[in-house]
Amino acid sequence: MKCPACRGTLITLEFNAVEIDHCGTCGGVWLDSGELESLLSREEGSDSLLATMRPGRGKEWKRRCPICSKGMKKTSIGNAAPVVVDRCVEHGLWFDRGELNKVFSAGCVDSHRGAGTSGLLAILDEVFAPETKDTP
Repeated sequence: MKCPACRGTLITLEFNAVEIDHCGTCGGVWLDSGELESLLSREEGSDSLLATMRPGRGKEWKRRCPICSKGMKKTSIGNAAPVVVDRCVEHGLWFDRGELNKVFSAGCVDSHRGAGTSGLLAILDEVFAPETKDTP
């Protein structure tokens, strides 16, 4: 699959039987429909985080779904500090670099590190976290 942000090639990583498609070029993440729910399913309060999904606004251009090439809609996730992601209603969600980590931080996941997500949070922190610049 091609990255909807930079057209790079997405590589597939697997975590707890969920395939996470990652762009090594721009750091974005694609989750097929239902995969975010699967990643959150073991967490208390995850239903309330998913219930915050609503139409959002973004200043970026409309990205194309990597599966069907239709324009995706902006979707807001979270209440206090919502994260705006791209969503193909039929196929899944696109997260720019660091956005997936922000979604997990917006929910209750951080308070339940010992509840089976510590491996996922480590992956999010190392692979999908926002890029940081080293200072000289």
